[in-house]
Amino acid sequence: MIDPLTARIDRPGPIAPRSALAKLIAALLIALPLVLTIDVVSASVALLLEIPLLLLAGLRAREFWTRTAVLWIAAPLGAVTIALYGATSGVVHFEWLVMRVSDGSLALAAATAVRVLAIGLPAVVLFITVDPTDLADDLAQRAKLPARFVVGALAGMRMLGLLVEDWRALALARRARGVADQGRVRRAFGMAFALFVLAIRRGSSLATAMEARGFGGRQPRSWARESVWGIRDTIFVALAALIPAVAITVAVLTGSWNFILGPVA
Repeated sequence: MIDPLTARIDRPGPIAPRSALAKLIAALLIALPLVLTIDVVSASVALLLEIPLLLLAGLRAREFWTRTAVLWIAAPLGAVTIALYGATSGVVHFEWLVMRVSDGSLALAAATAVRVLAIGLPAVVLFITVDPTDLADDLAQRAKLPARFVVGALAGMRMLGLLVEDWRALALARRARGVADQGRVRRAFGMAFALFVLAIRRGSSLATAMEARGFGGRQPRSWARESVWGIRDTIFVALAALIPAVAITVAVLTGSWNFILGPVA
């Protein structure tokens, strides 16, 4: 449901109304430890512990599968590549030219596939529920990032949606001139260059307009909405930090944890 006053999508999940900065911190706390591990046990445990987080985010089933489709495609493709060209160890099951499938490459492929899902799914799901304006408010007021940088980045993000409309307008204009039916590759490069020039011009106009309205001032600025961080945000971040901690602990106890730079004794 879309709020008519703020144009935000109201989601029913308890995680959706949490602070945008809390979601950013939670995604980083989950991702960074898992990036440094390369075993299937820690990634699998983390993925299982992330299921409640994914269910409580408030996404509909169709939206979830649509937004995360690239991960479900990338994970098996990455696993196949690692299985064929990964480090060889143990029994070799298949070998042809530079391709070699062994016990070591299969284990590494499984770990890679699960890690992609364990790192990517919470990041995608959490950021779907983040409003760019709320994130900018939190970064400027809570993280104390420069207001000029934050507001400029927010304005740039708001302009990204216009690129699709610009591309469609360029295609219609070329078709009206009769130059859109031949040379698809050349036409695509020409439209990309025209879109690049148009983006630069719009960015310059936006920068001038923002400077004229005082967005470039160095003095402390006020904010229309105060950034709020409650006890629930702290609990949410703490629970997110527990996911990789528990996953790595289980992997260490089972003797299967491998650090990204090499096995851990």
